[in-house]
Amino acid sequence: MRLQMRAVHFDADQKLLSFIQQKMNKLDTFYDRITSGEVILKLDKSENTKIQTKLLEVKLYVPGGRVFVKEQGTTFEEATDLALDALKMQVKKYKNKRKDGRAPKLNQVAPTESEESELEEL
Repeated sequence: MRLQMRAVHFDADQKLLSFIQQKMNKLDTFYDRITSGEVILKLDKSENTKIQTKLLEVKLYVPGGRVFVKEQGTTFEEATDLALDALKMQVKKYKNKRKDGRAPKLNQVAPTESEESELEEL
């Protein structure tokens, strides 16, 4: 999967970018039709603390839509893992919706002869 990564107001290390790419490539095992994605890395420093929270936003483009996740953590690696878990669930849900949309509805399927005989016996 082709990812475009941007770091806002800082320079991201190549090691971090390759870590994120490696983690996001695992999503192909759940849904192989992901076309591309965007990853935005941000530092959020609130006035009350000296610790900077790391924000990670991921947008994945799939046929007919997109999947979006925004996570935060103490490190970008932690935020990536959290985002990956959320993306797995969303991608699986999206895939099931796409698959269910093509499947015939239960009330549209005619019962087979054996099912009809079972219904008559009841």
